[in-house]
Amino acid sequence: MLPRALTLFVLSLALSLGLAACAGSGRLRVGQSDIDEILRVLGKPAQEWLAADGSRQLAFTHGPMGTATEMAYLGADGRLLRIENVLTMQTFNKVQPGMDQDAVLRLLGPSEPRWTVYFKARDELVWEWLYCDDWNHLARFDVLFDGSSQRVRSTMTVQESHMGNCGGRLGGSCWCSH
Repeated sequence: MLPRALTLFVLSLALSLGLAACAGSGRLRVGQSDIDEILRVLGKPAQEWLAADGSRQLAFTHGPMGTATEMAYLGADGRLLRIENVLTMQTFNKVQPGMDQDAVLRLLGPSEPRWTVYFKARDELVWEWLYCDDWNHLARFDVLFDGSSQRVRSTMTVQESHMGNCGGRLGGSCWCSH
C-alpha cells in the first residue's frame, strides 16, 4: 500500500497529464475549425501531406516524452474532418511487413529522431515511438525496416518498466494516462 501523500501525488499527476493531453485539440470543432485555428491551437505540424483533391493530413507530435501524436484530417474546404491520437494499438496493428516508410509515417507520424537507430550487421533501421498502452503503462513501439528496401520487416512493443527505465517507489511501473 502506498503512503497517502504518495497516492495523492500519483493521482494528481495522472489527472494533470490527462488534462494536459486533451487541453489543446479538445477546443477544435469538427466541421467548423479551419487550418488557422488548428495551427493556433496545436502549433506547427511535424509533418503534412496534401492530396490531389486539396484535402490535408497534418501530424502533431508531442515528444520527445509525450505519448501522443495527433493526426488532423482536413477536407478540401480546409475544415477539420477529424482528429485522433494515432499512437494506439489499433493503429500499430495496421503496420504490416512490406509497407514503405511513407505509409508508416502517414499512419503514425514521425518517430522520435534520437531514438532512430541503424544496425549495420542486420542492415536494419529502427524507428521508435513512446506511447501510453491500453493498461496505462508507458511503452515503446518499434518499426524495424530492412535497410536496403526501406520496407517494414517487423514491429515490436515493450513496456518501459520491462526495460528498467522506471523503478523507484512506484513498484517498477511507469504510469501514464489517456
